[in-house]
Amino acid sequence: MNPPMNHYLALILGVLFACGTFGIPASAQQNERTETNNAKTSPNIVFLFADDQSTYSVGCYGNQDVLTPSMDQLARDGVLFDKHYNTTAICMASRANVFTGMYEYKTGCNFEHGNMRQEVWAKSYPVLLREAGYLTAFAGKFGLVVDGKGLCEDDFDFWGGGPGQTNYATAKNESMRKYAKQYPHSTLSYAAFGKDVIREATKQDQPFCLSISFKAPHKPATPDPRFDHVYAGKQFTKPLNFGREYSKHLAPQSKLGRQYPRFSEWKYDTDYDDEMAKYHQQVYAIDVALGMIRDELKAQGISDNTVVIYTSDNGYICGSHGYGSKVLPMEESSRVPLIIYDPRSPLNGQQHRCNELTGNIDFAPTILEFAGLPAPSNMDGKSLIKLLRSPEQDGHEQMSFINVFGPLPTHSLTCLTKRYKYTYWWYGDDQMQPTEELFDTQNDPLELVNLASDSESSAVLETMRTRYDEEVAKWKQQAVNYNDYQRYGTLFDRTISMDDKQPFLKRQAKRKSK
Repeated sequence: MNPPMNHYLALILGVLFACGTFGIPASAQQNERTETNNAKTSPNIVFLFADDQSTYSVGCYGNQDVLTPSMDQLARDGVLFDKHYNTTAICMASRANVFTGMYEYKTGCNFEHGNMRQEVWAKSYPVLLREAGYLTAFAGKFGLVVDGKGLCEDDFDFWGGGPGQTNYATAKNESMRKYAKQYPHSTLSYAAFGKDVIREATKQDQPFCLSISFKAPHKPATPDPRFDHVYAGKQFTKPLNFGREYSKHLAPQSKLGRQYPRFSEWKYDTDYDDEMAKYHQQVYAIDVALGMIRDELKAQGISDNTVVIYTSDNGYICGSHGYGSKVLPMEESSRVPLIIYDPRSPLNGQQHRCNELTGNIDFAPTILEFAGLPAPSNMDGKSLIKLLRSPEQDGHEQMSFINVFGPLPTHSLTCLTKRYKYTYWWYGDDQMQPTEELFDTQNDPLELVNLASDSESSAVLETMRTRYDEEVAKWKQQAVNYNDYQRYGTLFDRTISMDDKQPFLKRQAKRKSK
């Protein structure tokens, strides 16, 4: 017996809807279903990202010279992380780490190396969240380029981002110009953008992920003049490792980059108070922006269903050891603030501090788990959500810290554990030999004593060498075969002599991936 005519009609209509013939693409229908489910079960997510902010710029990290009331309140409300590191301490690579949850040698993305590939970006947290029905928003310094897609503005529902370093003058950031009259300095304009996104997403009754990458406090120092009064005439306490006398034990390779001369070029040695006033004033403006965003969440009645994550793309060396800037593995540049507030956490309001080892590769899997999504198997990071419930478990056993930016002798690989930091400075010539650094960051956070030559620390040194070798092996196995990452598996190998590394010293031609 033939099926009735209305059965055929139902089949045809089903095919037409699935193919999007009636103007509703199948992906949009899936998104609509997912959005409905997520709106009921998933939290909103706010990810706030400073640029070049050190831990010593935040009051809750122990600096009594600074005013950061909103950051301090966020820490009181949520969990503050004391051992959080960026696995690469420079803008472009760090942002790629955050978006993808992978180490730099797998993102293939950094200054002097190359852009991100589309297949890498396709597994980033903004793309995956949007596919799952989240409204996604980005403002500020995007920091990287994806081949064939540029800044990826079409992958966000709300866009306030910009290319390159962006600009402190709001009017010079094309996507943010409408905020220029009220907020001529960019920092608060991003808060205004965030407030608009929060209001619109609330109106649409959809879960959202708002990501803001502030330009501040990146140099050239350009504080918002409305906050000139905050640190006017202020004298700042110098860190106990301030100055060149505390660099004698550090590897000579680390002195060959721009970080060493910037101690004087940026006047940390001669005008410390003025330099730090400008730096901290820029951070103060971010603190105000954070307060504006949290106030809007409360005003819209969604603060009890919105996760807030605050951190920085890397730290900053403001005179410690007689250096300036970032990039290097020392604590001031590699370790950064991290505060997470999940309104559903049982630890809220108890001022918990997490001393487990965490990294910027952890943000993508964390954000995905907040949204109820699995992390792709390619990600190196792990979700931090367990640490928001129990801050004394589930951190990393070890992580890598990577620098392949700047002069070749400064390129290095570091292995981090919760207590120790081991760096192998592989480069050697007639002026210097390959050098090892081993610091006990738990008992010597200022890195004043290099334990690599201490006979009593020989067992620890051997353990950290073994851990380091494991990180090199991962590099060799997993590094992308483009953008000049393959050769570092050889350069960073402790067991290969400098003579055998000679063929790898010149930058290899970029190879296209298969």
